[in-house]
Amino acid sequence: MAPEAVHPQIQTIAYGADSFEETASAVLTDLAASVHAPAVRWINVDGLGDIPTLQHIGKEFGLHPLALEDIVNLHQRPKVEAYDSYLFIVLRMPVASPSTVDVSPSRLETEQVTMALGRDFVVTFQERPGDSFDPVRHRLRNPGGQIRQRGPDYLAYALIDAAIDAFFPILEAYGEQVEELEDDVIAQPGNRQIARIHELKRNLLTARRALWPLRDMVNALLREDSPLIEKQTLIYLRDCHDHAIQLIDMIETYREICSGLVDIHLSSVSNRMNEVMKVLTIIATIFIPLTFIVGVYGMNFDPEAGPLSMPELGWRYGYPAILMLMAIIAAGLLIWFRSKGWIGRGRE
Repeated sequence: MAPEAVHPQIQTIAYGADSFEETASAVLTDLAASVHAPAVRWINVDGLGDIPTLQHIGKEFGLHPLALEDIVNLHQRPKVEAYDSYLFIVLRMPVASPSTVDVSPSRLETEQVTMALGRDFVVTFQERPGDSFDPVRHRLRNPGGQIRQRGPDYLAYALIDAAIDAFFPILEAYGEQVEELEDDVIAQPGNRQIARIHELKRNLLTARRALWPLRDMVNALLREDSPLIEKQTLIYLRDCHDHAIQLIDMIETYREICSGLVDIHLSSVSNRMNEVMKVLTIIATIFIPLTFIVGVYGMNFDPEAGPLSMPELGWRYGYPAILMLMAIIAAGLLIWFRSKGWIGRGRE
């Protein structure tokens, strides 16, 4: 158990076709009656910071010590295990609320949710307050909802479905971020874009680690021949399985795009560097003949020493003639470069 674990807070919901009772802050003495209540009970525990409280809850609902150990061990892989009187389910859901998720500056975090599905109860354990189960609570408060007519297996399905669906708005936000990065990488490649790409890839990997085994867990529920799950509920669990597959496909697509963005970024940076080097090379090429001319006339020969000793140094218009020659050479090189498509419209 982590040292920063939160002290448990217990909420209970008891419901039936014609009854509903919700307790926001239940105490341990209320749990004994809930075990054998005729209505379906959902006991939700937020926080794992008190081992005696968890042991008391486990004793009331007959949870195996190994199941309690998995509850406080926060690095479990999503799975389903069958015990004598209940199914033990482990899954992961995003920490942030889907309505307030902001994926651009922060890292995606997931929390472990463990669930015990019995004949007339569902007990869930979460790391901290705040979850993705509010849609399920709203459906339970609606007296005409289908969930009020069904058993605890349908409640377990609804909770699993809510945890899976919580990833959809997050991945949709990641998709928008990928589209923005595609434009930025091509227009203005830089270190900021590559840092955002790596952050996005890390978040996608976190989501993949949560959803890939979760898909296998739902598939195991579909294969589990348990009297605790009605045949009508298996249809809804198949829908959960389809949603998990859809999310995994989105993740794999975005990961491939991000890998491609890294290659595009490197290509864009390389192209910009080539353009800069091309411009510098053109400038240096233009100055090569000009430097040669300047170097020739920088030699200290005396024109009076002989007729071949740079007689043009004594011409009246020698200086402007040399400048004109240099200008003609530079202009000629620029025209030639343009005709080759190295600069100007031809390059585009």
